[in-house]
Amino acid sequence: MERLPTHPGERPHESDASPGPARTATPTPPPPATAAVDARGIVTEWSEGARQLLGYPPSEVVGQPAARLLADDAGTAGAAALRDAAGRERWSGTVALRHRDGRRLRRELLAHRRTADGPVTEWLVVSAVTGTPEGQTPAGTPEGEAAGGGTSGSGRLGEWAFRQAPCVMAVFDADLRLVRANAGMEQVLSLTEDQMRGLRLPEIVPHPVSDETEAKMRRVLEGGGPQQLRAGAGPAGTGANDGWSTSLVPLEDPAGHVRAVCLAAHQRLQEHLARQRMLLLSEASARIGTTADSGRTAQELADIAVPGLADFAAVDLLDAPRHGGAPSPAAPARPLAATRTAVRSVLDDGPTASAAGTAGTAGTAGTKTLYPALSPVARCLAQGHGALYDAADPDLLRWVRQDPGAARLLGSTTHSVMVVPMRAHGATLGVALFGRHRHAEPFEADDLWLAEELTAKAAVSIHTARRDSREHTSTMTLQRSLLPQTLPDQGALDIATRYLPAGTRAGVGGDWFDVIPLSGARVALVVGDVVGHGIRASATMGRLRTAVRTLADVDLPPDELLTHLDDLVLHLSADESGTDDTAESAGGIGTTCLYAVYDPVSRRCALARAGHPPPAAVTPDGAVRFLDVPAGPPLGLGGLPFETFETELPEGSLLALYTDGLLAARDHDIDEALDKMFAALARPAKTLDTVCDRVLTAMLTHRPDDDIALLVARTRALHADRVAAWDLASDPAVVARARKHATEQLTAWGLDDAAFITELTVSELVTNAIRYGRPPIQLRLIHEDSTLTCEVFDSSSTAPHMRRARTFDEGGRGLLLVGQLARRWGTRHALTGKTVWAEQSLSPG
Repeated sequence: MERLPTHPGERPHESDASPGPARTATPTPPPPATAAVDARGIVTEWSEGARQLLGYPPSEVVGQPAARLLADDAGTAGAAALRDAAGRERWSGTVALRHRDGRRLRRELLAHRRTADGPVTEWLVVSAVTGTPEGQTPAGTPEGEAAGGGTSGSGRLGEWAFRQAPCVMAVFDADLRLVRANAGMEQVLSLTEDQMRGLRLPEIVPHPVSDETEAKMRRVLEGGGPQQLRAGAGPAGTGANDGWSTSLVPLEDPAGHVRAVCLAAHQRLQEHLARQRMLLLSEASARIGTTADSGRTAQELADIAVPGLADFAAVDLLDAPRHGGAPSPAAPARPLAATRTAVRSVLDDGPTASAAGTAGTAGTAGTKTLYPALSPVARCLAQGHGALYDAADPDLLRWVRQDPGAARLLGSTTHSVMVVPMRAHGATLGVALFGRHRHAEPFEADDLWLAEELTAKAAVSIHTARRDSREHTSTMTLQRSLLPQTLPDQGALDIATRYLPAGTRAGVGGDWFDVIPLSGARVALVVGDVVGHGIRASATMGRLRTAVRTLADVDLPPDELLTHLDDLVLHLSADESGTDDTAESAGGIGTTCLYAVYDPVSRRCALARAGHPPPAAVTPDGAVRFLDVPAGPPLGLGGLPFETFETELPEGSLLALYTDGLLAARDHDIDEALDKMFAALARPAKTLDTVCDRVLTAMLTHRPDDDIALLVARTRALHADRVAAWDLASDPAVVARARKHATEQLTAWGLDDAAFITELTVSELVTNAIRYGRPPIQLRLIHEDSTLTCEVFDSSSTAPHMRRARTFDEGGRGLLLVGQLARRWGTRHALTGKTVWAEQSLSPG
């Protein structure tokens, strides 16, 4: 029995049919010639096979230019080889080599690019044994079944079957060197049988999968039986191909001795593609829509589609997204304007360079695109579903002829195109285009389904981001409109404020501040924080700010004002509880608030808080402390009291009111935050704006997670030379004396021009106190820079009311006259008694 030859040109002998393993009976063939050449063209490795082939020992070759080994003109041959190998991972060709003895040898060379641990790239060059001497059968072919001939018809059929089998097949001898390869093997590896013959699989395709396959082939030779692999080695540089199932089968002689190994690889295309689509869809769930940036989401769609689905992708967003119900089956009558938002290609240059954004302008992100009315893009957008097109489709050809941008994008080699509209929640946002020019297979229905799924994920993310952006903008607009646009003129406090919206997706919250001038030169300061974020929180904040201003006009003490505000929140919550159960619709339950009133005459400050952080005070000597204001419950709980805390603040003291977002930084604890705030407040500063900026800089290292409202005030004082007071008897005759006191004081202040209105105001207010009030009675004049206030106090709690007098009424016109002459007037109540006051504006002179 003859053995299978293991080297081209070697004839079998009958004596080799003795029992025993095939490897012991086979002469050792010469090793393949291998060498390594670095990027400079210097030989770095030289094998024993290379020495046998060309006769040079390693000492004469390693470190020398590889061009010296070429028999033809070194410069011409080397330049041609470099041009041929540029940008490739593998090169093969016939080269004339010079033997050490001067002979000229033509050899098929196979070179693989490989990268070492460092940045150096080199080529591994392998010389296969090529050609078959005349009169001999090719290795691995039984006698009588030679390729292309033979007298046996069954032999020719067997050869044809091997060569034309619909799978990849190869035969490796006992030394695991390739002796036969069918057309499928040649097509998959892009190498001819002559180029591979005599080489081991790792030399043909350097890859760990090749090493694993060879190890299993050795197991087959050693009697381990057939072996299976779930992957196959692709062309050099492409690595493993998971779409193949590889079988390794022993080839035995009639005596049962294993002489060779047959490799057969079957492509599991549909199963592989289905699994790849599912993996790509799963990956898209994590990679698409990671931010609220529409452009970033569009680019994520393009990145996930290339190269997993397509060779290039472009995402265009409509300049004016279209909203509506079911799409129309007819194409739009007008061109569609869009902006190229994302592009991606497998190529750095070439026919789809525009899609990669590396050449031209047609595919560069940010480019404006105008789609013709009858183009495939316009048609798909109108119909609301995707479509497949091949290169010969009339609609696609017409579009390419009409639109130069489409011609540059698709190029001349694109053979398959998908157009997929981006739709979400009834809105058409744009279109995604996918093309293939490197993939040999055209797009099919399952690819279109996958593209629509990926595009839908991106469209939902973009729609959500745009909706959130619109809501955020609306909320910001509402929030800013509800906050004080300018601080009111008043002489009691110097004030600076800051408002920082949250930097998270939760949106703008309901933090607010306010400055409210009160009667008697006093000023109210308010800082509050509504629970929740978004438009509802801002709307609730607006309601509460309006309520605080209304209650402040009544001149309620701080604790009573918070009590009324607490009742309002309870009513708001009851009104909304029947329509929505969400936390943000609870009418402001849990809102915190701090209300403070400062009197520049007495230099006393009265404060009350509802669950709000306590204010910080800084005395002129730099000492910082928290004011010991009772905490009180947050608004909306009901039934719990609030307490007023009073303290005297020296002139020039600082008062800092803030919301809890200032102390909620992620990178430090509360004690550290308080220390930083105290240090920033204690440092001297020329302006209060500097103090605000210094506090925020010290407390924040990033955009806050919650809104921050900050109000810093420096106290002033109205000294005795600006305030005059007289105690009056409860006698109508004292009215004239009161007018005299007032005019004399106005003369002392240089305000003679205000004497007429002041006399009328004093007469009316003192007369009402004597007639309707109870003693003691006091008259007080307060002179600010641009305001003169007249106040009359009596111990009665009965408040005067303005009414319109009838024609023959003797009274009722006094307060009407005061209301016409004064800028504003009102009544404020104390624990005992009331004060009726009227303000008039002083002329600039």
